[in-house]
Amino acid sequence: MISIQTSRLKLIPLDHEMLLIWSHSGRKSLEKFLQLKPNTWEAEKFYQDETRVALTDFWLPMTKKYPIEFTWYTNWEIILKEKSCSIGGIGLSGMPNNEGCTEIGYFIDQKFRGLGFASEAVGALKTWAFKDPDLVKIKAETPVDNLNSQKVLQKNNFKVIGEKQINIPEPTPLYCWECAR
Repeated sequence: MISIQTSRLKLIPLDHEMLLIWSHSGRKSLEKFLQLKPNTWEAEKFYQDETRVALTDFWLPMTKKYPIEFTWYTNWEIILKEKSCSIGGIGLSGMPNNEGCTEIGYFIDQKFRGLGFASEAVGALKTWAFKDPDLVKIKAETPVDNLNSQKVLQKNNFKVIGEKQINIPEPTPLYCWECAR
C-alpha cells in the first residue's frame, strides 16, 4: 500500500475500491478496512458538505478514470500513528495542468487541531508532489477569517497571491495562495 510517512503521521491515498467502501458503507467500514481505530470526525457543516461532494463528484469518478495516477485525484487519510486513527484528510486537484499547477486542500478533525498536524501533512504531501518534474506550483484557497489554515500554508512557504469571493453556500471571501518549486 502506498503511503507517506512523517514522524507522527502516515498519509494513505484512498484508491477507488476504498472510496467505494466509504461511499456505500460509511467511514466506520473504511476504518475497519484500513485496520484503524474508529474516530468519528468532528467537523463544521461546511467541511462535512464539502467532503461529501468531493467524494461523490470528484474522488470516485476521477480515481475510476485514472486508476494508475489515482494518488493525484483522491483523499489521503491523515493517520495519527500514535493512536492508529484517521484525524483528517488531504488531497490534490489532479496531476499538474498545462501550467504545471495543482491545488491542495486539507481538513483536520476538530479534536486534533492546533497541534501542527495540518502543517505536517501539507509539508509531506507537498514534498511528495514536487517530486513530479512537471509540477511547478501548488495553489490553495482559505477563507479570509480562517487564520489557522493560513498559518498552515505560511509554515509551508505558501504566499498570498490574491483574493476572490465565492457564493456557496453564502458569500465568502477567500485568499488565494501559491507555493512554487
